[in-house]
Amino acid sequence: MSYPKDSAGTIMTTEFLSLKKEIQLKDALTYIKQNGNHCKSIYTSYVCQDKKLIGIVSTKDILLNDENKSIEEIMKEDFQYVYTHTDQEEVVNIFRKYDLVVLPVLDDEKMLVGIVTVDDVMDVMVDETSEDISKMAAVEPHDKSYFETSVFEHAKHRIIWLLVLMFSATLTGSIITRYENAFQAVPLLVSFIPMLMDTGGNCGSQSSTLIIRGIALNEIRFKEIFKVMFKEFRIALVVGVILAIANGFRIYVMYQDLNIAFVIALSLIVTVILSKLIGCILPLVANQIGLDPAIMASPLITTIVDTCSILVYFNIAVHIFNL
Repeated sequence: MSYPKDSAGTIMTTEFLSLKKEIQLKDALTYIKQNGNHCKSIYTSYVCQDKKLIGIVSTKDILLNDENKSIEEIMKEDFQYVYTHTDQEEVVNIFRKYDLVVLPVLDDEKMLVGIVTVDDVMDVMVDETSEDISKMAAVEPHDKSYFETSVFEHAKHRIIWLLVLMFSATLTGSIITRYENAFQAVPLLVSFIPMLMDTGGNCGSQSSTLIIRGIALNEIRFKEIFKVMFKEFRIALVVGVILAIANGFRIYVMYQDLNIAFVIALSLIVTVILSKLIGCILPLVANQIGLDPAIMASPLITTIVDTCSILVYFNIAVHIFNL
């Protein structure tokens, strides 16, 4: 409990095998047999000098090498490690990147104080994934299972975000009211609002989900934001044009109105581009300023994109129809 919450120090175990570099492998094997039952993992032993970690050696190497060799002759001096204050998400990323089974934990003076094993990391991965899924669904994360949580607690964990999203959606309503004259002049415009908002929200959610996943796997970093934006812009252009052609053709066939078809087609292209750019930018910015990028997922992205899509739609309609 002396370590910060969600740090390597809180998930490590202090039961590990420590060897001296001078001893022979046969003596090391005897030591492992005598003390292995008290350790959580015997796959790797740690070579320390004055309590400082100077190398690691696997049990496999001890078994397969000449028993008269010393630990110093076969130990590896290049190894991965973390500090007690390292965030547990970073620990998970190191395990994933290097396919590790166990990882040493050092204090600020580089003295070995514990190890993190793969089963501990699996627990962390489940917890972190559950937390991210909750945030992406605009639900406040908590530790209890679904059935262990009371109805009141469920409501409490959900209502805050719902209130925030509901009141933020009033901005969209005020924009629609502002263009009331356009409705009166061309009533058909109203019927396409849900389709544009849903398309924009879905496009933004697709981008944000992929970017959040990339951030979690360390595939995408903030310094690559312009590279990501350029790629999402090209994707949006392809997707937007296809959707615009499909919908423009459908609307022209149904209503025999070329202007309406053109307004919807152009609005779709601009909306898709905007939504995909917003969906990729917000998670990266959130992560850069120390927020969890998962909070920039579907509900929040959809609310922001709805407002943008309505603005785009009615501005295009006003110019095309000279309203």
